[in-house]
Formats: sequence, C-alpha cells, structure tokens
Amino acid sequence: MSFFKRIFSSEKKETLDKGLEKTKTSFFSKLTKAIAGKSKVDDEVLDNLEEILVSSDVGVETTLKIIKRIEERVSNNKYLGTDELNQILREEISGLLSETMSGEESEFKIPANKNPYVIMVVGVNGVGKTTTIGKLAYQFKKSGYKVVLGAGDTFRAAAIDQLQIWADRVGVPIVKQQMGSDPASVAFDTLQSAVSQNADVVIIDTAGRLHNKVGLMSELSKVKRVMQKVIDDAPHDVLLVLDGSTGQNAFEQAKQFTAATEVSCLAVTKLDGTAKGGVVIGISDQFQIPVKYIGVGEGLEDLQVFNKYEFVDSFFK
Repeated sequence: MSFFKRIFSSEKKETLDKGLEKTKTSFFSKLTKAIAGKSKVDDEVLDNLEEILVSSDVGVETTLKIIKRIEERVSNNKYLGTDELNQILREEISGLLSETMSGEESEFKIPANKNPYVIMVVGVNGVGKTTTIGKLAYQFKKSGYKVVLGAGDTFRAAAIDQLQIWADRVGVPIVKQQMGSDPASVAFDTLQSAVSQNADVVIIDTAGRLHNKVGLMSELSKVKRVMQKVIDDAPHDVLLVLDGSTGQNAFEQAKQFTAATEVSCLAVTKLDGTAKGGVVIGISDQFQIPVKYIGVGEGLEDLQVFNKYEFVDSFFK
C-alpha cells in the first residue's frame, strides 16, 4: 500500500490529529506567511522555510538536510510552485523518518522469542517517565500480556510511591524495595519474580537524574549485568523517555543518555500540550534511534505506538 493511500484506525488517528494540532497550526501559519505573495520556491522561500523548521524544533542538522533535498528538487525541476511545497515537505519528512525506522507497527506487541520481554526505562525526572511506564503497562495488559513492574528508581521515595499508584491503577504486580536500595538488586528481584510468574513483559524504572555521565553509565551498566544473571540477553530494550514540550532540551537529554548507555528506542511525551512536535522528526533523524512511542494526551489510551505514516499524515492533514 502506498504511503498516501494507507487506512488508519479512526479512534487512534483522531487522538493523534488532536495531539498534533498545536504543532500543525503553528507550523502552517508560519509557512503561509513565508510564501505569501510568492508563486515559486526560490532562495527567499527556502530561507524562510529553514527558519520555520528550526523554530519548530526540528533541529538545525535535520532542517539543513530537508532544505538540501528541496534545493535539489528545485534545481532538477527548474520551477516548483509554492502550492507544491506542502506535498514536497510531506515527502521529504516521511523519507527522513523511513531512514530511521520501519514505522509500520500500530499495536503493542512483544518481540518473538523474548519471554519475558524486558524494557529498562531511562530519562530525567519530570519528562513523564513514571506515567509512560504506567501507560505502557496498561497497553501491554490490554493486549493480553502479563506485566510486572520494577521500581528501580530508589533515589526518590516519591518515584517508588508513584509507580505503586500506577501498578494499582493498571492492576499489575510491582517489585520494590526501600528508598536507597541498590537499583540492580531491585532489577534482579523483578526479573526473578517475572520468570516465576511466567510474565510476558517486564518494565523496570531507573533513577531519573542526570548526575555525571561516568556515574550514570556505571549504575546502568551494573543494572544490566545483574539482569543478565537471570535472563542472559536482558534488557531487550533500553527506552529513553523525552519530554517533547521542552524542544531543544530534549535533544540535549538524548545526547547525555545516548553517551551514557546504549539507548535502543525512544518515547516522546507531552506532544499534545506544545507546538514543538517537530522534535520527533529531528531526534529520530539525528540520533538514528527509532521513536517507538509517543504521548499525545493524559488518558491511558493516549500513549501510542509511533507509526511514521500516521504521524506525517496527521502533521500535514
């Protein structure tokens, strides 16, 4: 099925459309002003477009890639009308996302031969990490999987309490220890419990602080090593949670965490409350790490599996 003829699930797509409304409105109002009175894509239009993409938190490097691709199309076609710019942008952004991820999935599924499927969640405090874990647990449980949570952020008592609230709300078991306990010990106990319960999915929280990279790397590496005493290839995913509403700050957090540990996928939260949804495009391109989940609302259903086709369709709808 071609990119532009895909059929999307209506309820999920409506939520995504609504979640990206602020980003879309901001972007296209700027774009309309930039091409006002222009019939042809010329240097001035491209300069304006570059400024719009950067101000939409797509990021400088990714913006320059997009502009370069459009410049090549202009030089090949000699004449490109401004009325075609929307379609061209849609094609180039979808092309960039295609280089980073397959983007076909829309359902919460676990990988084959990973039972239990172990996710270690990292990210600073305040990005929606605990909420994302709770919503992930809900979605996996809804999909028929048995889920166990591990309260590995033992640095803050509130983190353990918050995760307990989510475990109770979703109705899944949680393994926890006292504040100040060794996070690796919590991870070990969680995996042992999950194996004994024949669980399908294990989601383990980690401390949400960016202390020096050496300390962070050492702590996360230890958690991984101890996990592997129970399940030799755990964790199967290291999920970095980023707050999409912080724009360029999310890029900086991605840099810090990818330097400290092997992040395998991303969750970008709080996209509904901001006009900075372009950050999804920039982060996925610059870090070459797939965005796996996006948060587009406060409800349990509003954490979605990221599907690049649905995202671009909502952005340019």
